[in-house]
Amino acid sequence: MTTTEPAAAEPHESAGPHALRRLATTPTAGPLLALLLTCAFFSLKSDRFLRAENLSLVLQQVEVVGVLAIGQTLIILTAGIDLSCGTVMALGQIVMTKLAVASGVPPVWALVLGILTAVGFGVLNGGLVTRIGLPAFIVTLGTFNIALALTHVVSKDLTFTGLPGVLTFWGRTFSIGSADLTYGVVCMFVLYAVAWFALSQTGWGRHVYAVGDNREAARLSGIKTERVLLGVYSLAGLTYGIAAWLLVGRTEVGDPNAGQTTENLDSITAVVLGGTSLFGGRGTVVGTLIGAIIVGVFRNGLTLIGVQVIYQYLVTGVLVILAVSVDRLAHRTPQ
Repeated sequence: MTTTEPAAAEPHESAGPHALRRLATTPTAGPLLALLLTCAFFSLKSDRFLRAENLSLVLQQVEVVGVLAIGQTLIILTAGIDLSCGTVMALGQIVMTKLAVASGVPPVWALVLGILTAVGFGVLNGGLVTRIGLPAFIVTLGTFNIALALTHVVSKDLTFTGLPGVLTFWGRTFSIGSADLTYGVVCMFVLYAVAWFALSQTGWGRHVYAVGDNREAARLSGIKTERVLLGVYSLAGLTYGIAAWLLVGRTEVGDPNAGQTTENLDSITAVVLGGTSLFGGRGTVVGTLIGAIIVGVFRNGLTLIGVQVIYQYLVTGVLVILAVSVDRLAHRTPQ
């Protein structure tokens, strides 16, 4: 009996460290640890940070960028990048608000046409990348400017107000304790759940990762790489259209100047901070969600402690460079 007790104890003694090692090696472990440390830091600097109403405000502030980042994640997983997401979103929200307010189009149809505008840009980006073989950076830089110009041309630099309830639905709030949340936050979490399922539980998701890891090897294995890429860019356009709807719900106006600069960069920042590799094939949308919340927490926390906006962008830029550097060093091929 005494000889069997040490042997029986060994699995129990190693189970804890083994579980911790497995947790530490998950793709979201790093971003989650960064989020917890960031929250701990700001909670020490400001007694308002951990209040329920402030944390709910953080979620409301990241809902638009968070949804944009879903599409950006899909594209970056295939070793591409989309510089046009913010301006495409801006064009989509101008189309839906102008049609509903100034053109007399039924609100539901105005909404659908605004979202389809964003999908159309996604199809255009995907078509140019797959059919002509242009680099995603160049294609989306071009469509960034096209969407930017069209936003001002279509809107004539006017802001559209008095929007119908269909367009502002996601801005409505409900209470959980002392916190008020918008339905847009719920929409964001639902979209992340759908994206997680599609990428981790379906054959299509495995094809996306395979194309990002090695496009030529994926093609030789029988994966229709062009179809996968076109689908990824089209779905990204759909998420930008939904983000436009969320933006309208949050601001309750159609503003031609909304979402044209910082949202592009913030969506990429969220993806990178969430652990998705800019070189393709590695990453998760759960990490992206955490990354988007990190961006929101930094902006909110720095505001609470009185840091000027310009220095907030400086800190965000440093974080992006560090995240990309860590990813590059972690996956460097030994010489």
